[in-house]
Amino acid sequence: MSVKPPGSRWYNAVWRWHFYAALLCVPVVLWLATTGAIYTWKPQIEAWLDRPYDSLAVAPSVSADAQVSAALAAVPGARLHKYQMPDAPGHAARVIVSEGGDQTRVYVDPATARVLKTIGEEDQPMRIISRLHGTLLAGDPGSYLVELAACWAVVMILSGLYLWWPRGGARLGGVVYPRLGGGKRLFWRDLHAVSGIWVSLLALGLILTGLPWAKAWGGYFKEVRAITGTADGPVDWKIGAAPAGERTMLGDHAEHAGMGMRHMTARPGELDRVIATVIPLLIAPPVMIAPPAMATQAWTVTSDAADRPLRTQLTVDGTTGAVLTRRDFAQRHWVDRAVGYGIAAHEGALFGLPNQVLGTVTAVLLVMLAVSGVVMWWRRRPTGLLRAPIPLSRPRFGVVLIAAVSVLGVLMPLFGASLVAVLLLDRVVLRRSFAGRWLGLRTV
Repeated sequence: MSVKPPGSRWYNAVWRWHFYAALLCVPVVLWLATTGAIYTWKPQIEAWLDRPYDSLAVAPSVSADAQVSAALAAVPGARLHKYQMPDAPGHAARVIVSEGGDQTRVYVDPATARVLKTIGEEDQPMRIISRLHGTLLAGDPGSYLVELAACWAVVMILSGLYLWWPRGGARLGGVVYPRLGGGKRLFWRDLHAVSGIWVSLLALGLILTGLPWAKAWGGYFKEVRAITGTADGPVDWKIGAAPAGERTMLGDHAEHAGMGMRHMTARPGELDRVIATVIPLLIAPPVMIAPPAMATQAWTVTSDAADRPLRTQLTVDGTTGAVLTRRDFAQRHWVDRAVGYGIAAHEGALFGLPNQVLGTVTAVLLVMLAVSGVVMWWRRRPTGLLRAPIPLSRPRFGVVLIAAVSVLGVLMPLFGASLVAVLLLDRVVLRRSFAGRWLGLRTV
């Protein structure tokens, strides 16, 4: 009669859940790491794509009204939605016009009012990458799936740290760096463990800072803020996938107290007056100017800087050019500021090039972690079974892991619900079926 080592049952259970988490999230993690790495380099990619429109001859500009008129003529039936000021001399103005709920970006030469290019706002390459990353181009269902995968990735990371945490006087080899001279099995084991050790905190940071966008968690967060009285007006990040025709309306919601009011037809001369007021203020680009809503005189000027702590918003009287209100990032509620810092770091914009490099390295390590884990499982899997391979050592302190996962289940309700569902599936269905043996839940 064989006697199992102390703690082996618990350790095997953790190993199995690590394996479950990998099954659920590795394909999506590979997708998110790839699309996220691409999006991290958005400024450089967009600058390269827009180079024909940002290397124009420097000359005195025609009026902004003339630029807007040219853009409206290029999209019959449209009205001005936003005017994006040129970031530098020789750069085209971007005029965003709306027609039937859809927005079109029109590139206009500010010196001649010549239309250079038109493209739907949601057809821009980096907008597509953003939707691929956040919703898998599947709307809110895609957002739910991404959120589930992200939450289970947290379980995968925590359980992986528990399983692989160095103990028993372990040396740096296999923990801080992979050992290259011990054969293929040791190489893949070390590549997986070392990638996990290095990427754990960075990946957890990326996952947590991405949650405000998620449909379920973002809505949960919004309700909690409403209940606790910490809401501070409309947020400036998108939650889930907006319905068709409303994806680019977030700015309007922020501009007009969340009411989403329709912009008025711009009155002649007012846009130029607002621009003259804004230029000396040196607001972080890109600077978006939206015409008044309803019958008000106030134009809304918003910095759309990727580094969100640089953002500011003001309203300007179109008839006099006077600044009516101004609100900088530092004046927002501390919760909004915390989320803003997190989103900027998530997108690689908080501290410039080093942030982009760090985000890319994190994505590469996640890919290495996922690929090496699959290879290691494939090489060590029991013949004819899907289950995790037999572990070689048995750490303790499982209570800490249980507590961490339980807390995550409360803080992330969608994950908590999926965890309960998988637990029931594990206990009630899989253990009593052939799949239970295939997964290693029973031996006979």
